[in-house]
Amino acid sequence: MALNVLAFTFGIMGNIISFIVFLAPVPTFVRIYKKKSIEGFQSLPYVSALFSATLWIYYAMQKDGSGLLLITINAVGCFIETIYIILFITYANKKARISTLKVLGLLNFLGFAAIILVCELLTKASNREKVLGGICVGFSVCVFAAPLSIMRVVIRTRSVEFMPFSLSLFLTLSAITWLFYGLAIKDFYVALPNIMGAFLGAVQMILYVIYKYYKAPKTDDTEKPKTVQDHSIDMVKLATTPVSGEMIVHPQTHGGGDLEGQMETKVSNQIQT
Repeated sequence: MALNVLAFTFGIMGNIISFIVFLAPVPTFVRIYKKKSIEGFQSLPYVSALFSATLWIYYAMQKDGSGLLLITINAVGCFIETIYIILFITYANKKARISTLKVLGLLNFLGFAAIILVCELLTKASNREKVLGGICVGFSVCVFAAPLSIMRVVIRTRSVEFMPFSLSLFLTLSAITWLFYGLAIKDFYVALPNIMGAFLGAVQMILYVIYKYYKAPKTDDTEKPKTVQDHSIDMVKLATTPVSGEMIVHPQTHGGGDLEGQMETKVSNQIQT
């Protein structure tokens, strides 16, 4: 009984935190709507977040009642991610629109349909949960690995412009919450990917603290020849175009989740748990 209460508590907390992560890309789409252009943003974080959410819903449906809280948050995630994708396609140029529709068709329709057919026709009911769980863990690990690219940018540029602390914090909290939820219901497939999510989230926050207060070493003026006249040099600020909207990794709302542009990959699967 105490274990059920614990699982329910972590599940509700995971739903709330993951919902906040799913809403993280809203400022990005407000910007897209106002400018009527996607600028340098990409759709992959939102498409992958939608795929992750649908996978976890299908997985949760195989469980005997213990997957309800996974279904609720991932259903909300599917709705939110679908709105993001519709807005993206609406304001994307022809090339980006075609590219998005291709990925959407291959991954979210053909890919998901293939998984359903394999699980329903080629696996026994007793093994279906294990097969689906393995697929969900594999995809969630890929989603959680997405922030590695933005961390590389932070280290190279010594700037945290594209890795806001609040997003890293909520992604970490989401991973930790779904990790404990998975442990409470004794679900290895929910807990495992969130171990990686919690670790990477902690690394992101450590990097933020380090480079937020990073100070470039000052040159020693005493080494400059006094005979040389000083000149004013205009420095050009280099800006990196966001690769995926906000480089967010969707909360893996499965416990691993959504999130979206996820970092969004600045998230849409943590949880997708």
